[in-house]
Amino acid sequence: MKTKAHSLVIQARVMRRYGSRFLTLLVACTMALPIFSGLVAAEEKWNEDGWLRTSIAEDRLLLGDEFGCYGMPHLSTFNDPGAVANECTEYIQSRISASVWGDQPLSIYTPRGLTMTQHQIIKDQGYPVHGDLTGIEANAWHTNQSPNDIWDWFNLGRRGGSLEQSLSDVNQLNTALTEGGLVNLYWVGRVNDATIRHDGEIVDILRETPAWMTTWGEAWSYWSAHRCYQLDHGVEQATNGTTIIYFESLITEACGSVQPDVWNIPVTWILDFNGSTHSSIESSSENFNNIEFERSTKEGWFENETLLYLSVKKGTRISIHLDSNDTEYDIIGRTDFWNNHSTAVTIAGHATNDLFQWSKRFDDDPFLRFTWLVIPRNLDDGGDWIPYAVIGVSAGSIAMMFYFIRRDVSLSGPIHSTENITFPQHSKRRVDFEEEEA
Repeated sequence: MKTKAHSLVIQARVMRRYGSRFLTLLVACTMALPIFSGLVAAEEKWNEDGWLRTSIAEDRLLLGDEFGCYGMPHLSTFNDPGAVANECTEYIQSRISASVWGDQPLSIYTPRGLTMTQHQIIKDQGYPVHGDLTGIEANAWHTNQSPNDIWDWFNLGRRGGSLEQSLSDVNQLNTALTEGGLVNLYWVGRVNDATIRHDGEIVDILRETPAWMTTWGEAWSYWSAHRCYQLDHGVEQATNGTTIIYFESLITEACGSVQPDVWNIPVTWILDFNGSTHSSIESSSENFNNIEFERSTKEGWFENETLLYLSVKKGTRISIHLDSNDTEYDIIGRTDFWNNHSTAVTIAGHATNDLFQWSKRFDDDPFLRFTWLVIPRNLDDGGDWIPYAVIGVSAGSIAMMFYFIRRDVSLSGPIHSTENITFPQHSKRRVDFEEEEA
C-alpha cells in the first residue's frame, strides 16, 4: 500500500509538471493557428490543381489537348497584365507542357475591357492568342473569314455556342460547321459546387463532322506558318523510270527569331506532279502514314487525284518516289487548315481549376480536343477548415484542463504528506531526489 501511495504521489507530480506544459503548448497552438494560416496565405496566395502533375493531365496532353492560362487568383489583369502572364507561365510549365508540340503556353483568357497596349504586353510575355470575347475591334474567327494580322488574335471569337446542356444551341453549331472556318466552343466543368452537364447531342454532332479537331495554340501556329518559312526541294534521282523528289520545310534561325511564340506543328503543303503517281513516300520521322480521314494533328500524307498533300513539321525530310522519268512538279502552297479541312473546331475549358472534374466526362470521347485554360484555386476556397480546427483545439484544451484539475484533487485528497510513509530504500532515494529537484 505504501508503494502504491508513493506511486500515486510520483504520478501526481509528473502530471502537474508535464500536463501543465502540454496544456500550455496546446493553447499556444490554438492561438498560433490563425496566424500561421495567414502567413501561408501571404506566401502561397493560391492552391494548385494537383491533377496537373498526374497521369490524367499527361493522358490529355498525349491525346492532343493544350494547357493555357485563365489567370492568377491574387493578380489583376487590368492592373498588371505582364505579372499575370509571367506567373501563369511559371505555374503551367512547372507542372506540365503546354502541348505535345511545345512546352511554352501560347493561349490565355483576357477579360473584356483591356486596352490594345495591355494586350501587347501580354503577347510580349509569350501569349499571342487571347480569348475569347475580349471586346476589341480586331478579331479572329468570329466568322468563317481568316485573320489578316497578328492583332486579330487578340480577340479570338466564341463561335458555335457551348457544350453546356443549358446553353448549347444545335442550330447555331450546325450553321457554324456548315459555314466553315474556326468554330470555338465554350465549356466550364463546375460553377461553385454545382457540376455542369454537357450536351450529348452536341458531342454526337462533332463526332460525325469531318473537321480538324484542334486547339487555340495549334490554330495560331498553323496560321503563322505563312509569315516565315523556307522550303528545300528538288529532284534527288531520276533513273530507270523512277524519279525521287525530296521536300523539307527548314528550321531557320531567321524564322525562329521572328516567330518565337509558334509551335512546330505539321503544316499541310500541296504538291502537283503533273499526272505522275507515286510508288512510296519515305520520311525522316516515324509513323508517316496515310492520314486522309484523320482529324487530329499529326504528320502524314494523302492523295487526291493528281495532288499530294504532305503534312510535315519543319525539319522533317520527305522523299517521294514517282513512277515516271518526268521531273516536273509544282508546289502549289499550303492549305487553309491542317489536312485540307475546311472547318476547325476548338473547345475552350474556361477557369479549369480541377482538371479531373472538368475532363472526366469526356474520357469516352477521345476525338474531342480541349484548350484547358487553367487557374489555381483561390486559397480562401480551401481555408474553411481553419475555424473548425480552432474550435476543436480550444475545446480539447478546456477538456484537458478540467481533467488535470480533477486528477489533482483526487490525488491530493487522501494523501497530504509522505512523512509517515515508509518506503523501500531505493524508492526513498528516488523520492528524495525528486524533492531536491523540486
